[in-house]
Amino acid sequence: MSSAAHADVVFENGWIYTGTASAPVFGGLAIADGRILSADPAEVAVLAATADQRVDLGGRLVIPGFQDAHVHPVMAGVELLSCDLSACNTAEETLDAIRNYATSHPELEWILGAGWSMDAFPGGTPTRQALDAIVPDRPVFLENRDHHGAWANSRALELAGLEAGTADPADGRIEREPDGTPSGTLHEGAMSLFDGVRPRATGEQAYAGLLAAQEHLLSLGITAWQDAAVGEFMGSPDTVPTYRRALDEGALRVRVRGAQWWNREAGEAQLETILARRDEAAATADPERFSLNSVKVMVDGVAENFTAAMHECYRDHGGHLTDNRGISFFDPEEMAEFVTALDGAGVQVHFHALGDRAVTEALDAVERALETNGERGNRHHLAHLQVVRPADVPRFAALGATANIQALWACHEEQLDTLTLPFLPDDADQHHYPFGDLVADGAHLAAGSDWPVSSADPLQAIHVAVNRVSPGSGRPPLGDPRQRLTLAQALDAYTQGTARINHLDAVTGRLIPGYFADLAILDRNLFEQDPERLHEARVDETWVAGERVYQRA
Repeated sequence: MSSAAHADVVFENGWIYTGTASAPVFGGLAIADGRILSADPAEVAVLAATADQRVDLGGRLVIPGFQDAHVHPVMAGVELLSCDLSACNTAEETLDAIRNYATSHPELEWILGAGWSMDAFPGGTPTRQALDAIVPDRPVFLENRDHHGAWANSRALELAGLEAGTADPADGRIEREPDGTPSGTLHEGAMSLFDGVRPRATGEQAYAGLLAAQEHLLSLGITAWQDAAVGEFMGSPDTVPTYRRALDEGALRVRVRGAQWWNREAGEAQLETILARRDEAAATADPERFSLNSVKVMVDGVAENFTAAMHECYRDHGGHLTDNRGISFFDPEEMAEFVTALDGAGVQVHFHALGDRAVTEALDAVERALETNGERGNRHHLAHLQVVRPADVPRFAALGATANIQALWACHEEQLDTLTLPFLPDDADQHHYPFGDLVADGAHLAAGSDWPVSSADPLQAIHVAVNRVSPGSGRPPLGDPRQRLTLAQALDAYTQGTARINHLDAVTGRLIPGYFADLAILDRNLFEQDPERLHEARVDETWVAGERVYQRA
């Protein structure tokens, strides 16, 4: 540190977790010109005397800003402003919320929203009749919490032209009554059958949604994210102009890497457009603020509706094997070819891979790309990883593929215990979310939320990663104790781990001199907290590039 160094802000009298050691150090942090100047206690004490601003931490903890590796902010924000069912836990609460929303918005031609929980309804498949009873005169279309299914009333089904003779699409399924009539629940690609009739969010609604989402994420200490599907995503409006507007108007406060959606109907012909958008963003935006050099590939569905791609067949309600192994949305050979083309063009691939067969197929595609192109430093990553067969665990490190974990899900809860585990092999819980094995075998970890599928709060996810139990659930831990992460491992995954896949690890993710002063101040030292009480911690402040962008009331 130069003798002439001057700090704009000094944080003092608190714990500093720089990400370079396994525990925080008591002292302070100095920042200047939006970057870390020093984290050395002695240097910070000297700098404090002449700093423009001094912040007394009062024993609180400063950490690198959280970075969400898999999130859908525009979608989430739009849903916050529509019929938001994410807080409903029972069928009664859900129906009451829909009724109240419809009554409060008589001007709407369609009732649209999302967030209902599958475990609130028998078999995870609510009926059109339940919606007809509360909204008989207007079409209703509501996506579920994981957005792999939707619930429609009779009027919506009629407008979409769905009837007993309507065939299931190749990439989805229509739940049916005994005579074949659609019963009201649609899975995966069957949702797209409504694309021609249901309204889409306008540009203004998408922009308002992004700004609302950003405020929420900043309140959780999140300073950067990877948007897990930008562009025209499963019938949604193009979100790239939404981000460009936020950039142009100076409203985007965080750092964003966008994963452009790979349309499973368009084939390699879309590569030219993807690269053009990537290059246009690189030429016109600061790459440390906004990039489009990632592509999202959805390999399979989800286990709750039996569309996650598994090596072994699902069981039926009686425990007998069926002939269903889920859906691979791409032929594995086709996927290996276009992943190799993307890798050759310098593009990162962000896979949705939930079932163990999907994980194998995604890793096979990465392996093909490496064999063909050599190591290109693209840092491909696989998200979700609900089930991973043991033979594939060491392949992550061998192939340089990052495990992008949604740790909040790694626990026993109603949806897992009633809609998933009973239909999988008896030992399936032992292969769910094998975080500890991945770390032991040398895999890089990144962490995210998949919000609005589940809470965006990193502290809640870290609690589950460390304990394998949801706060206050009373259920046993999920899987073997070796799958638990240490607090430092979980925290690093949510900071420097995601910074790495966002190609921001040279400037963010740790609190070291020269890095951006992107940080969060927590109300307590997590490392002195009982692990079973980690979820009680709160974010007091969030700073981006040395500027406070959130302060808890």
